[in-house]
Amino acid sequence: MGLKNSETGLSKTKLRSSYLTLVISVSLVLFLLGVLGLVLINAKELSDYFRESLSFSVMLSDDAKEADIRMLQKDLDGKLYVKSTEYVSKDEAAVKMKEDLGEDFINFLGDNPLPPSIDVYLYANYTSPDSVAKIEKYVLEYPFVKEVYYQESLLFLINENVRKISFFLLVISTFLFLIALTIINNTIRLSVYSKRFIIRTMQLVGATRSFIRRPFLVQSAFQGLMAALLAMGLLMGLLYLIEKEFFLMFTFESTNLLILLGVFLIITGVLINIISTFFSVNRYLSISEDQLYF
Repeated sequence: MGLKNSETGLSKTKLRSSYLTLVISVSLVLFLLGVLGLVLINAKELSDYFRESLSFSVMLSDDAKEADIRMLQKDLDGKLYVKSTEYVSKDEAAVKMKEDLGEDFINFLGDNPLPPSIDVYLYANYTSPDSVAKIEKYVLEYPFVKEVYYQESLLFLINENVRKISFFLLVISTFLFLIALTIINNTIRLSVYSKRFIIRTMQLVGATRSFIRRPFLVQSAFQGLMAALLAMGLLMGLLYLIEKEFFLMFTFESTNLLILLGVFLIITGVLINIISTFFSVNRYLSISEDQLYF
């Protein structure tokens, strides 16, 4: 009797150990997917930051009236594609130029040749060269606007590099996701393999296929949920460490995107577990008794 209890206790310990191993394995894979998600989120924020830090300058005539300038600035501020505007008077432009050159060029020239201007900052989605060209055409319709100046080559370079980096991250994301699917699927297959004789016993006593699958699927969904929550806990710890040690370099302020990332991890963990378990259990429901030993 004591030996039987000992064997039962050992069996339960091994079973709990198997469940724990499965949850930890899946959570680590989901954690890697989560880290990749954080990289993608931060990459977008960085690209948006660089795009939106670029501005184009609307050069105005020296005889432009204050009321006309304010009207143009108000018009631009009302556009959906404009993030902000900043009016720079002739005197302010001279001060900035003096700071950049390190000397007073007005004393040398005898006059301030710099025109007043409005610096316009666009939202990231409207910083492509085509969009800026359309905005430039619109602004030039004002008679007191002399020209619109922006660094076209730099704008093109940033947009081109953003596209290349985005494509590279997409390829890496797809590759890592396929690896994650493979690892999780193999881990679950090994877990189901250890219970193949239980499945056969249930078949021998007349249990239906759906009845046999149900507890496996429910347990698998629960394990997927636990793995996802564990992965989210690890990600929160990583976020805390990054913001504490590298606050000036990395910040994660997109709460909505982080919530979506958490939801994605939960759905991914549960769905992959359920699908892998479904096919793994089906395999052992369909094989002959002789194949159980291989």
